Amino acid sequence: MSSQTPAVPMRKVAVASCVGTTIEYYDFFIYGTAAALVFPKVFFPALGATAGTVAAFATFAVAFIARPVGAILFGHFGDRIGRKRTLISTLLLMGIATVLIGLLPGAATIGVAAPIILVVLRFAQGLAVGGEWAGATLLTAEYAPPAKRGLYAVFPQLGPAIAFALSSGTFLVTNLVMGDADAAFLDYGWRVPFLVSILLVAVGFYVRMSIAETPAFVAAGGTAGLDRPKRLPFLEAVRKQPREILLSAGSLTMLFAFFYMGTTYLTSYGTSKTGAGLTRPVVLGIGIAAAVAFGIVIVVAGVLSDRLGRRRVIVYSSALGVVWSLALFPLLDTGSPVAFAVGVLVTLMIFAVAYGPAGSFLPELFQTRFRYTGAGLGYNLAGVLGGAIPPLVAPGLTASFGSIAVGVMLAVTGLISLVSTLALKETRGTAMTAGQASEATVA
Repeated sequence: MSSQTPAVPMRKVAVASCVGTTIEYYDFFIYGTAAALVFPKVFFPALGATAGTVAAFATFAVAFIARPVGAILFGHFGDRIGRKRTLISTLLLMGIATVLIGLLPGAATIGVAAPIILVVLRFAQGLAVGGEWAGATLLTAEYAPPAKRGLYAVFPQLGPAIAFALSSGTFLVTNLVMGDADAAFLDYGWRVPFLVSILLVAVGFYVRMSIAETPAFVAAGGTAGLDRPKRLPFLEAVRKQPREILLSAGSLTMLFAFFYMGTTYLTSYGTSKTGAGLTRPVVLGIGIAAAVAFGIVIVVAGVLSDRLGRRRVIVYSSALGVVWSLALFPLLDTGSPVAFAVGVLVTLMIFAVAYGPAGSFLPELFQTRFRYTGAGLGYNLAGVLGGAIPPLVAPGLTASFGSIAVGVMLAVTGLISLVSTLALKETRGTAMTAGQASEATVA
């Protein structure tokens, strides 16, 4: 570690990365839950049930289009002025956009302006998350010792699990307090989770302000720019490591597909009369249980990646995903609450097997000088392929060909991830700076 870098306990770094991603993804996920449960009626009432659901998920997908833009924008500043200050900016942008969504009047009040403003604010959320993940994972990966990087890198990865439990729990409590007053929930109840996020942002801001800049950034010259990119970090990353950007995006495609199908599309499918037909509290309760389960698996997978290698663990997840995709919807179509719970749990646990090592795998693939940009681009391009497209086309596939078509689509994402991961090198034990000795020799 550079002598210029103050010693920071890894526990403090881990908490800062976890708290930040939890807040960012809480804001991101409450939108997904609202898109599944209320947005078709609040913002697209004239389109009808099916078209309204497609439109709501289209606004959900807008954020995934924004994520690569956010990766480039915030990656530029993360690689030029530092990880810490950039992460504070992403946190504030996400918090402001989320609160404004909670205050936005519906289509019945301001007409077509409502969905237009919603899309703009959703784009802002996407920009923030696009810059968040790479910075949060670099915060732990650039502090952690090589032999334990897989372990410490799971802390920012736990953010989505905690956030999904919080978002589902907030909607569940709001729904239970209001009972069967569906009109009240549609009018103002759904807004509560969005407005509550301002408290979480304040906590995250305080925690992140207490963390020093990462040793790897300081060792590379810090803001003095001794080893900063001579041109735009985006251009340098694309010129020097295009293969790693594209293959890392392919490697994580199934991860995104499974996660957003499990957390967003299946929430809608579970409450739909043409789907599982379950009550809203049951579906939200299952979501909370699933969040606990896949959070545990994320930790286990991250620890295993320190022993078996990042690449091998992600390959296992992709192979499992191909098989499970073809069994998922026949299981869900039984209409049993138990079958639905198993479907959500297994889908998210397979996602978690790959997500645990991803926090160390992508940062280890890229050079320090443009690591924020490169890791962010790979991750967020995967978000477009796996997170935006499947939930958007799934309702149409189900209507035209039956639910099995969605399973086939998910299996294809698994094959893409399997082939892409096999084409990448193993990174376990890679040194994050020129002066850091590599541990755990990799063949």
